[in-house]
This record gives sequence, structure tokens and C-alpha cells, in this order.
Amino acid sequence: MNSQEFVRLINPFKDKVYRLAKRLLVSAEEAEDATQEVMMRLWNKNDSLEQYNSVEALAMTITKNYCLDQLKSKRASQLTLEHHQYADKQAGVLRHIEAYDNLQWMERGLNELPEQQKLIIQLRDIEQYEFSEIAQILDMNETAIRVALSRGRKAIREYMTKTHQYGISSN
Repeated sequence: MNSQEFVRLINPFKDKVYRLAKRLLVSAEEAEDATQEVMMRLWNKNDSLEQYNSVEALAMTITKNYCLDQLKSKRASQLTLEHHQYADKQAGVLRHIEAYDNLQWMERGLNELPEQQKLIIQLRDIEQYEFSEIAQILDMNETAIRVALSRGRKAIREYMTKTHQYGISSN
């Protein structure tokens, strides 16, 4: 496989690789490094990529494993939170601030989840993967993924509810 064919093959999912890496590593710089490393690993396997049913699933699995390895290393303790994803120019200033605040609280709730639930929510709700694809990437059965997804969503919902009801008495 030449470089042009390789680029055509990975182009449709390279942004998904970056987003998954960013979700796990938090830092944009670390996510860029992880994405580059995943692409290098795929390039090193370019002669055998045709044997895989889904190169995208392979890339996501490599990304997950690489990021988890990075989180285990000493460098992970130095990461900083950077989030600039929300921008709604049509909303009023107050709505914008409230939405941004909700996004920050949602992010905090997501970050408090166990690593597996965080990964499943990222893959299903953000990246829009099917349960069968997630099962292949995480090497789990679909029922376990559905249960973990449900528990993760419930935990975030409870976290958000608790956050919004703080200081409000039920008298």
C-alpha cells in the first residue's frame, strides 16, 4: 500500500482517533502525539491492514491502549484540563455562560466515572459507534457495554441533578 492509499484509508476516522485520545488524555498536545503515534503504528502495519475487517476499529483499539499506557506513565500526572469545544454565537450571553457552565459540570461528572464507563460513553454518545463496534474495540460483550453505558449515563445525570439542586431546600 502506498502513502496515498494509506491516507485515503485513514482520513475518514483520524479525527475520531484524536477525539478519543483527547477524551482520555485531556491535553490537546498529548492527544496530537497519541494520534500521530497511532498513525505511525498503522503505517508500520500497512502491508497487513487488508486482513482486518475494520481498520477503524483497529485504530480505536490502538488509541485506547496507547492512551491507557500514557495515563499509567508519570507524564499523565502533569496533564492539564483544556476545553474550548462549546461556541454558540446565536445564543445570548447568559445562555452561553449557562451552557458553558453545564458543559463544564458535565465534563467533571464524566471525568469522575470509572475509566471503562468513560470510554464507552465517549465511543457511543460522542463518536456514535454501534454497540457491536464498541464490543470489538473494547473486547467486551454488548450486554456489558449496554449496562456500563446505562450506569455511566445515570451517574452523570445524578451528578448534574445534585449540582443543580445544591442549596435548594425541598420544603
